[in-house]
Amino acid sequence: LSIVPLIFIIFYEVSGGPFGIEDSVGAAGPLLAIAGFLALPVIWSVPEALITAELGTMFPENSGYVVWVASALGPYWGFQQGWMKWLSGVIDNALYPVLFLDYLKSGVPALGGGAPRTGAVLGLTALLTLLNYRGLTVVGWAAISLGVFSLLPFLVMGFISIPKLRPARWLEVDLHNVDWNLYLNTLFWNLNYWDSISTLSGEIRNPAKTLPKALFYAVIFVVVGYLYPLLTGTGAVPLDREQWTDGYFADIAKLLGGAWLMWWMQAAAAMSNMGMFVAEMSSDSYQLLGMAERGMLPAFFATRSRYGTPLVGILFSASGVLLLSTMSFQEIVAAENFLYCFGMLLEFLSFVLLRVRRPDAPRPYRVPLGTAGCVAMLVPATALIVAVLALSTLKVALVSLGAVAVGLVLQPVLKFVEKKRWLRFSVNSDLPGIDVNHQPAAPDEPLIV
Repeated sequence: LSIVPLIFIIFYEVSGGPFGIEDSVGAAGPLLAIAGFLALPVIWSVPEALITAELGTMFPENSGYVVWVASALGPYWGFQQGWMKWLSGVIDNALYPVLFLDYLKSGVPALGGGAPRTGAVLGLTALLTLLNYRGLTVVGWAAISLGVFSLLPFLVMGFISIPKLRPARWLEVDLHNVDWNLYLNTLFWNLNYWDSISTLSGEIRNPAKTLPKALFYAVIFVVVGYLYPLLTGTGAVPLDREQWTDGYFADIAKLLGGAWLMWWMQAAAAMSNMGMFVAEMSSDSYQLLGMAERGMLPAFFATRSRYGTPLVGILFSASGVLLLSTMSFQEIVAAENFLYCFGMLLEFLSFVLLRVRRPDAPRPYRVPLGTAGCVAMLVPATALIVAVLALSTLKVALVSLGAVAVGLVLQPVLKFVEKKRWLRFSVNSDLPGIDVNHQPAAPDEPLIV
C-alpha cells in the first residue's frame, strides 16, 4: 500500500462518508449534531490517530494493536485486545449490509425484509469477500474509486442547496428532548476505528513515513466529509427530527434536486457501504493473520491465498458478519461501541506504559508531547469512553460483557490446545521480539505516492 490508497482505506475504516450520521440530528437536533462533529474529532479522533501513528510505526506488523498491548501488558492481555477488537470489527462490518439495504429499500421496497433481504445480504457479503480475497492492491484502488463516487452527490447537493440555506436552522436545539445514548453512540461510531489501519502495517510501503502522513490527511478528509453534508441537510430543509434516521440523506436529495439526485445518493450509499465493508474486513482478517504469526492463534490462520491475502481470516470474518447481520442498526452500533471502548482503554494504558517503561525504544514517529502531556491528551477521551459505557442499555452491557468473558476463557483454552499439540502454533521467525528492542522501519526512506 502506498499513501493515496492508504488514505482512502483509512477513510473507509473510519467513515466512508456521511451515511449513518443522520441519527445524530434525530437524537439531539442540528446544533448539537454540528457541535459534536466539531468537538469529538479533537477529543477523540486526533488522539487516537496520533497513538496509531506512533505505535503503528514502532511496530510495523499486521498484529497491530495486539502487539502494542502484548508488549506493554503481556501476551494474555494482547490476546484480549485482539479478541475484543476483532469482535467489534466484525460487528461493525455487519452494519454495512444493513445500511446498504436501508438506502435501497425506498426504491426497492422488497428489500425491506424477508427472503429478498436475506438473499441480498448473502450475495453482497459473498461479492465483497471475493474482493478482499483478491488482495490489498484491489482493495486500495477500489476504495479510491468508491470514495470519489460516494462523495460527489453530496458536493452537487451542497451547490444546489445554496439558495435554500437558512443558517438559523443550524442553531435549533432542545436540551429537554435529547436522546444522549443514541447521540453519543452515533458520534462515537462515526469517528472511531483510526487504529484499525495498524493491522495492515506490515503491508504498507515505507510505514514510517507513509502511515503518519496518511492519518493526518484522513482526519481532515473525514471531518470535512461529515460537516459539509450536515450543514447542507440541516440548513436547507425545515427540521423534522423524526425523519432524521439512517437513509434520510436520500430523501433530502430528492427534496433539493429531484429523483435523479435521490437515485444517485442511494447508489453512492451502496458504493460507500461496499468500501467500508472491504476496508474493515481487510483489517479484521489481517489482524487474525498477525496474531497467528505471533503464536496467539493456530498456525492455519496465517495461511495466505495465492494473492497473498489471509484466506482463513477472511472466511472467519465473513461468517461473523452473516451471523450478526439480522441485528438492527442501533443495536449493532451500541454493542460494537461497548466492546470497542474496552479495547481502547487497554490501548491507552499500553501507550502510556510504553512511554514510561521504554522511553528510548525506537519510534520513527513520536507524538510531540511528553508523558504528562500524553496523559492529559487522553483524559477527555477516557471520559468519553466512560460516558458511552454508562449510557449503554442493560441488554447491550450484558451481551458485550458476555463476549468479553468468552475471550478471558478462550486464551487459556488455546494455550491448553497448544500444550496438547492438538493444533499447531508457531511464531514467525522474521518478527522481532515482543520486547520492542528492535529497529523499526527506517524513517528516511523516500515517500512513494
